This record gives sequence, C-alpha cells and structure tokens, in this order.
Amino acid sequence: MSGPIFVVGAGSGIGASVARRFAREGHPVGLVARSRTRIDAIVGDLRAAGHQAAAATGDITDPGDVERALGDLTSALGAPEVVCVSPLPDIRLIRPVLDTTAGDVRDALALTVVGASAVVQAVLPDMLDRGTGTLLFTTGGAAVRPSPERAVSAVAYAGLVSYLDLLAQTLPQRGIHVGRVTIVGAVGPGLTHEPDDIAEHLWHQHAARREPVTVVT
Repeated sequence: MSGPIFVVGAGSGIGASVARRFAREGHPVGLVARSRTRIDAIVGDLRAAGHQAAAATGDITDPGDVERALGDLTSALGAPEVVCVSPLPDIRLIRPVLDTTAGDVRDALALTVVGASAVVQAVLPDMLDRGTGTLLFTTGGAAVRPSPERAVSAVAYAGLVSYLDLLAQTLPQRGIHVGRVTIVGAVGPGLTHEPDDIAEHLWHQHAARREPVTVVT
C-alpha cells in the first residue's frame, strides 16, 4: 500500500478532489481543516468508497496547532508519504494596495508562508529519515500575475514562492520532491478550473517528480 497523504487546508473543492484522487491510488488520506463538519463529510465519503481516511482539526495560522493536528493524523495513519498544503485564501483581506493594512499583510503571511513552513517543519523529519517524500502546494494566480487590486495575495504568494523555491533547491538531493501548482483563474464546478483537474495536476507532480512548478491557466 502507498503511504498516507495529508491534505492541510482541506475543503469541499481542491482538498476533497486531491483526497479522492490519491485515495484511488491506494493512499490513506488524512485531512486537516479548522471546520470539523467539513472534513468529517469528506472522510465519510472516502470511507464509504472503501478508502482509509482520518481527520483532525487544526488552524494552519497557528504553528503549534497544526503540528498537533498532523501528529494526530500520524498516530492514526502513520507518517505521510505526501503532504498537500492548499488552504483557502481569506477573501476579507483582499483589497487594493493603498487600502491594505499591516494587519492584513500579517494575517495573509500567517496563512501562507508561516502556515506552509509550520507544516513542512512538522513532517520533514520523518521524510528525511526515510529519504523520500513529496511536499505539494497550491497558489493563486497572483503568484505569477500580481495586481495592486489584490495586494495581500501578491505579497503573500511572493513570500511563499521564495520559500518553496529554496526548498526545491535543497530537498530533491535528499529524496524529497517539492512541487507547486499555480492556478490562474477561479476554481469550482463550472468555473475556469474544475477541482478534479487541479487534483490531477497535483497527482502528476507527485507521480512524475520532474518539474517543480505547474502553472494552470
């Protein structure tokens, strides 16, 4: 059996699609989100389809809380082979650059850069000990098309991209693939990108382990 995948920031869109896609390949699935109701529904669907799944609540903006949640999933399913970090952006923070406050920037960085680094620090020791693993991330289109009308997205994704680029320069020689999928346009049923299509790109990132960046337009 393939090792577990942990999806951090799981929801009914990309997170649920990633969970289903990897479950079909034999990966047990662990889900982390702030809302227990949301992830319990996804876990129920996975189990009904015959897959192994577990859930834990955790706030990605709180490093200690996300470390605890990932520890709970590790106790339930074992150390992850794959971790996918895909939290929903906080749309309340998105406004023009001249209207963006220091607090907006702080909160956006906590959700993206701080959250990503907290997840990586929690799961990396086991991956390094094994000499294998995959770290997957999603970003919005502001990572490649920054706009002054969506200031915190541009700032936060710039920080996240820098962090992921540094990981991608460091970890492959230790057997760990770092990949990201940047999504330009809206994601959702009937919108520019279907969640299942994004999940397929993330699966390919893990399975092929070649290019570290996929931009979906």
